Amino acid sequence: MDELLPTVKLFTTGLQHVAAMYAGVVAPPLIVGAGVGLSPTELALLISASLFTAGLATLLQTLGVWKVGARLPFVNGVSFAGVAPMLAIAKEHGPDQALPVIFGAVIVAGALCFLAAPYFCKLIRFFPPVVQGTVITLIGVSLLPVAVNWARGGSPAAPGYGSVKAIGLAAFTLTAVVLCNKLLRGFWQQLSLLIGLGIGTAVAFPLGLADFGAVSQAEVFALPSPFHFGAPVFEITAIVSICIVMVVSMTESTADMLALGRIVDREADEKTLAAGLRADGLATAISPVFNGFAASAFAQNIGLVALTNIRSRFVVAAGGGILILLGLFPVLGSLVSLVPSPVLGGAGIVLFGTVAASGIRTLAEAGMNSSANTILVSVALGVGIIPIAAPTFYDAFPEAVRTLMHSGISAGSVLAVLLNLLFHHVGADRQASSGGATGAAVSTATPS
Repeated sequence: MDELLPTVKLFTTGLQHVAAMYAGVVAPPLIVGAGVGLSPTELALLISASLFTAGLATLLQTLGVWKVGARLPFVNGVSFAGVAPMLAIAKEHGPDQALPVIFGAVIVAGALCFLAAPYFCKLIRFFPPVVQGTVITLIGVSLLPVAVNWARGGSPAAPGYGSVKAIGLAAFTLTAVVLCNKLLRGFWQQLSLLIGLGIGTAVAFPLGLADFGAVSQAEVFALPSPFHFGAPVFEITAIVSICIVMVVSMTESTADMLALGRIVDREADEKTLAAGLRADGLATAISPVFNGFAASAFAQNIGLVALTNIRSRFVVAAGGGILILLGLFPVLGSLVSLVPSPVLGGAGIVLFGTVAASGIRTLAEAGMNSSANTILVSVALGVGIIPIAAPTFYDAFPEAVRTLMHSGISAGSVLAVLLNLLFHHVGADRQASSGGATGAAVSTATPS
C-alpha cells in the first residue's frame, strides 16, 4: 500500500478511480442544486465545488495528517445519504436560504463526527468476520441496482432510457472489460476497466449516446469562492437532520474501511478506523467553506482495488489530485463526463459484483457451519435488501427511521452487529464462540 508507482502508471490508475466514482460525485450536487432552483451557471459551480472538495477529502484520507486519515487506498466523495434531508431543508427554507442552512448543518455534523471518531471506532470489536462478510456483501449488492440504472441510461428523463440501444451498449462495455481482463497482461490488465470505458465511449458516439456539447459549454478555469452562496446559517432542525445522516455515513465508512482492510491484507484496527472517521469529519466540516457537502467513503472504488489488485494508496491520492484539477478546470471535468451512463453501467456491474464476491469470500472464511451465523447472515442480508427491492417500504415511518433504514448498508450493518451481540455476547453463547473462527471480536492489533 505504500508503493509509489512511476508517474505514468500513477496517473492512469488514478484516473481509473476517478472514472469509477465521477457519476457518484456529481449526482448529489446536481439533484440538490436542481431542488434549490440554481441557474445552470451556479449548478456548474456547485458540481465543481463537489469535485474539488472530494479531491481534498481523498488526499486527506490517503496521505493523512497527524491522526487524521486512514492511510488506505480509500476514496472519499459527496455522501448520497444526505440528498433527501437536504431536499427537505430546501423545501422548508426556500431557494435563497436553503444552501446557507444546509452548509451550516454540514459544518456542525462534520465537527461532531471528528470529535466522536475515537469513540465510534470502538465498535470494531462487534465486527467479527461473519459481520464483516455480511456487510461487505451488502455493500456490493446495494450498489448493483445503481449499475443497472446506469445501464438503462441513468435517469428516466434521459433520451432512450431503458432502450435496447442503451442496454446493448452496457452489455458491450461489460464484455469489453471482461475480455480486457482476460486477454491483457501486467499493467494493461490492471487498466482493463479504464480501457473498457474508453472502448464503450468510442462506440457510444456513432450510436448517438454521447456528444461534446458539455465540453464546448464548460469554463476553462474556475477558482472556488468561499461561501459563494452566503455565510452558513445554523438552524437546529437542519443540524439534527444532517447529524443523523452523518451517523449513517460513519457506519458505512466503518464498514467500507473494514472491507478494504481485508482486500489489501491490512486489517483496519481501532486506530485506523478512528483516523479514517476523523478525516471524514474534518473534510465534511471544511467542504461547505468551498460550497461542498458531507464527505463519505465511495464503496465502488473498493471494488476497483479488488478487481485490479493495485493496493497503493498513492494511486488513490493521484485520483484525489485529479479530482481537484477537475474542480478547478471545469473543462477537464466535462471530458470525464463524456462517458455515458450505459457505459458506466456495464463497468459498474463488474465493480460492484467484485465487492459482493469479496464479502462472500469473507463469509466462507468466517465458518458458516454454525446455525447462529447462518441466521445472522440471512436476516441481516434480507433486511438490508428491503430498500433495494422496495424503495418505498419505509415511507410511512418517521424521518429519522427512514434515513437509517433507506440505506440497506446501514440497516444491514446495524442488524448484523445486534445479532452478533445476541448470539455471541449474551449468555453462554459468548463463551462458547469466543475461541473459534466465528468469534465475537476482531483483533485490534496495529498492522505492520
